[in-house]
Amino acid sequence: MQFTTTPTLEGQSITQYCGVVTGEAILGANIFRDFFAGVRDIVGGRSGAYEKELRKAREIAFRELQEQAESLGANAVVGIDIDYETVGKDSSMLMVSITGTAVKTR
Repeated sequence: MQFTTTPTLEGQSITQYCGVVTGEAILGANIFRDFFAGVRDIVGGRSGAYEKELRKAREIAFRELQEQAESLGANAVVGIDIDYETVGKDSSMLMVSITGTAVKTR
């Protein structure tokens, strides 16, 4: 499965548009408490634990996106957009949302 933020894949022709696909993952409030309890790993203004959890959420969202695309018979997803938003009471959760268009290419 190929993923791209561009509307086309260079050197390949899109033969069919299969539909819009999405993937979401939400990090709950308990994860944030864990981060701040162990904030000792911040180096140079970056938190390794926080980045690791965001990476994991993004991987889950991409996996969902891929599963949806495969169920439509697609072999690529184009026009991908990745969004990060806070949700829930007091913005206590972080949502990673990925959308794109599933396509068949040759």
